[in-house]
Amino acid sequence: MSSIKLIAFDLDGTLLDSVPDLAVAAEQTVKALGFPSVTEEQVRDYVGNGADVLIARALSRSLAVNPDLDAELLDKARQLFDDYYEKSGHQLSHLYSQVRETLEQLYQAGFVLALVTNKPSKFVPEVLKKHRIDTFFADVIGGDTFSDKKPSPVALNWLLNKYHLQPQQMLMVGDSKNDILAAKNAGCLSFGLTYGYNHGEPISDSQPDFVSDCITDLVDVVQVCAHL
Repeated sequence: MSSIKLIAFDLDGTLLDSVPDLAVAAEQTVKALGFPSVTEEQVRDYVGNGADVLIARALSRSLAVNPDLDAELLDKARQLFDDYYEKSGHQLSHLYSQVRETLEQLYQAGFVLALVTNKPSKFVPEVLKKHRIDTFFADVIGGDTFSDKKPSPVALNWLLNKYHLQPQQMLMVGDSKNDILAAKNAGCLSFGLTYGYNHGEPISDSQPDFVSDCITDLVDVVQVCAHL
């Protein structure tokens, strides 16, 4: 096995707990449209598949989207949600423990770091800058950068091609089955964190190559991979 050269990170639920701000925006959206309220706990289960799915789930108050929601309503809801979320200033979101320190250590060690998130691209730069982690990433790929989101491997394959790497030289770090499936679909290794958003399912069910409760363990993992 070649040593790891590139580490791709998910954002929400992996580096950042963004649910408090997302939940406020979702609640404001459903109320504006005359739908029942949603709680932060509910929204925590709804995130991970992009903003369109999140707001559709919020309107449905379920992981399973109500098929009776029409396209016009969903479009209006998405516009409202984006506006409310942008106005939030991301004041309630926060990095998980040891995230910045771990990114700094990996960056200084010479790894190429990339961000691969299903979050709409327009929100990502501001979030990264606000939490002072924007300088660590050589590439930032949002949920609308390519035609398909995770679990599609398109973003990971693009990174492999850009840096002329073999799949075994890249590690995907995430908190949800979409992250792990994207890694498997690209043929690369995966590191699953237990604390994020995974629709109530243990991340171990998706069988990542490595599972941890703490992102600091990532430093040891890449060192182990270098010696396999």
